[in-house]
Amino acid sequence: MAQLVSRKSRVRVAGRKTGYIQTLQSSSATSGGEATPWSPSSLLRRLNLFGGRGTDTEMPFISRINRQSDYNIFSPSTPIVIDNGASYFRIGWAGETDPRVIFRNIVQRPRHKVTGETVTIVGDHDPGLLKYFDCTRSGPRSAFDSNVVYQFEIMEYILDFGFDRMGAIGSQIDHPVLITECVCNPVHSRSKMAELLFESYGVPSIAFGVDAAFSYKYNQQHRICDKDGLAISPGFTTSHVIPFVNGEPVYQGCCRTNVGGFHVTDYLKQLLSLKHPHHMARLTWEKVEDLKMEHCYIAPDYTEEARLFQKGGKEPEDKTRYWQLPWVPPPTEEPPSEEELARKAAIKERQGQRLREMAEAKRSSRINELENELNNLEFLLQQLEQVEEKAIPSFLSDTGYVSKQEIESAVLKVNASLRKAKGEPKQAENDEKADASTNGKYPLINVPDNLLTPEQLKEKKRQIFLKTTTEGRQRAKQKRFEEELEREKKNQQEEERRLENPELYLEQMRVKYKELYEKVEQRKRLKTNGGHTNGNNLSAGVGRGERLNAAQRERMRLLTTAAFDRGKGEDTFGARDEDWQLYKLMSKDHDDDDDGADGDETELVRISSRLQEIDPTFVPKRESTPSQPSAEVPRIRPLTKEDCQIVIGVERFRCPEVLFRPNLIGIDQVGLDEMVGVSLRRMPSEDACLVDRLTSSILMTGGSCLLPGMGERLEAGIRMIRPCGSPIKIVRALDPILDAWRGASVYASSLLFPQQTFSKVDYYEKGEYWLRGYQPRYSL
Repeated sequence: MAQLVSRKSRVRVAGRKTGYIQTLQSSSATSGGEATPWSPSSLLRRLNLFGGRGTDTEMPFISRINRQSDYNIFSPSTPIVIDNGASYFRIGWAGETDPRVIFRNIVQRPRHKVTGETVTIVGDHDPGLLKYFDCTRSGPRSAFDSNVVYQFEIMEYILDFGFDRMGAIGSQIDHPVLITECVCNPVHSRSKMAELLFESYGVPSIAFGVDAAFSYKYNQQHRICDKDGLAISPGFTTSHVIPFVNGEPVYQGCCRTNVGGFHVTDYLKQLLSLKHPHHMARLTWEKVEDLKMEHCYIAPDYTEEARLFQKGGKEPEDKTRYWQLPWVPPPTEEPPSEEELARKAAIKERQGQRLREMAEAKRSSRINELENELNNLEFLLQQLEQVEEKAIPSFLSDTGYVSKQEIESAVLKVNASLRKAKGEPKQAENDEKADASTNGKYPLINVPDNLLTPEQLKEKKRQIFLKTTTEGRQRAKQKRFEEELEREKKNQQEEERRLENPELYLEQMRVKYKELYEKVEQRKRLKTNGGHTNGNNLSAGVGRGERLNAAQRERMRLLTTAAFDRGKGEDTFGARDEDWQLYKLMSKDHDDDDDGADGDETELVRISSRLQEIDPTFVPKRESTPSQPSAEVPRIRPLTKEDCQIVIGVERFRCPEVLFRPNLIGIDQVGLDEMVGVSLRRMPSEDACLVDRLTSSILMTGGSCLLPGMGERLEAGIRMIRPCGSPIKIVRALDPILDAWRGASVYASSLLFPQQTFSKVDYYEKGEYWLRGYQPRYSL
């Protein structure tokens, strides 16, 4: 239920704020449609400039509470009964069985997102309506501090809306008002409330009363409890124990604890938010309040109940409740049909055929290019044979080649590329012959230098360089070929071992991968901090000397020794021959482990790729840095039905336990059962049987009394503080929530009720000191 009034647009009439000239929702909202803002001009036309209580214009509250239309039927002597609770505000006519209007006792003042105007929302929040407002700077506010009214500006908004929903027209409330208050309400709060009712609403007379006392009297009339007894009232923010003697409350024996239903709900919200941090947006205050009233209970023995849940088993599982959040199962992929498989295979075949045709066309073009190049080179060799040797350099200057050997080498390369493009096998024999004939290509290598001209010396150096490079390439090629043969042989042996026993082979590969990984990581750590670790495979806070590896530390030692031998003030290093021996020692690499580092890392990569091929569940480990340990890559899985569940297990009885153990939430006060003992000790001791009469009629009232197990737990706790055999009888009110208002309604309908009220004249003549001692009689 959301009720909106505009703070700026209310008109003051006869010394108080009346009427409203703005609504924030169209008529479609009242019929269940979507809320849309009104323009100011349409608002004024709709409300005939403003809607005051002296007009017949419908009040622009957006509320599920219907405005009463029978206000004028009741005579001015009929009192209006208000149960002003910290949680809910209830208002109605005296003599009726139920209140006319009930709403949350909170006010919120957000700003409209379009116009920027501040509006006032009274009561419950409607999310469909609040989307038009900016609520970030204005949260719900209450007029109460604990159970005492202290924000009377907010209280005025509450009363404005309550009287308007009752059907009041104009600025005057010409009916006596009976309003409830807390036990031993401070005189300042009582005085401000009376002043507000007298000055702003023109109430003829007022009476105050305690809500728990009205509930006790109402149940006494229905023979639920006796005239002597105790009223235990766990309210919204506080809990009270009030003794009654001869139907009247004894305030000297009252006891209060600052724990109530608000703390139970707040504690449950905190526990569920910590347990399910990904669903905190779902755990709104209203929803947690519903979960509390639906699932929470009072444990007969908190310790035994907690131990039962700790052990586990079928009984705790049966007591656990699950709140299923909206969840959509992930779509399941059905296996493709035979027609679909055939269609995909045909598409794949067509794509493969097109790729093969493109590859064949590219290969043919490449072969034609290589054949043309080969023909040109052979034609160039034929022309070169007809040219004299002296004219060869000038002839080759236009072709881009330097010598005949270079052209022949190009012919060999083009032939090899051509054979490769045609897919012909390698000609090993021809290669060997070509390698053997390389000596003929470099005729100047074995000729002495004194027999060569300067040009021939340059050519000899070039031939030596070409021959050395060619032989180096051939050796590297042969080495790669041998390594490839060894690798293929090793892979073939491993595949045979895998086929013989796949499980054993997989286990051996995993063990080998783990050993190599630890070895490589250990070597990295040693290089990082010189072998000093802090026990967590991380770099410790070591000095520079400890961060150096073995080779660096050896060089530092040699330099230090040399500097020490020279002494101070001398700079003769390098003047003697033995100094150069020191350079040779410093240039040596003393880290012997580096020789096998590359091999271990290469083997680790090979084993990792092999494990990925044969084991789909294998996930390679990340390489760790000195400041970050290695960790496995987290796997992402789709949300299941269990992931979208709010599990309420031990929280069902742990949260209501704060009513008996407030220290669970950091409040160092007594619980409900101990409050009874405190209240009994405060009673006068003249009558020895009074305490037994009080414990023989204990009434539970208030919203928290609806929790299952409350009566049994209270009885067990009270028996522990009373002598053995003491009479104890605990009963629950007929309606713990509405009995306070109903008792006040019956009380206000009595003919003697006007004697318990006081008027504005009495208030101003007698002052606050008289109001301090004002106490109504509940037995009329």
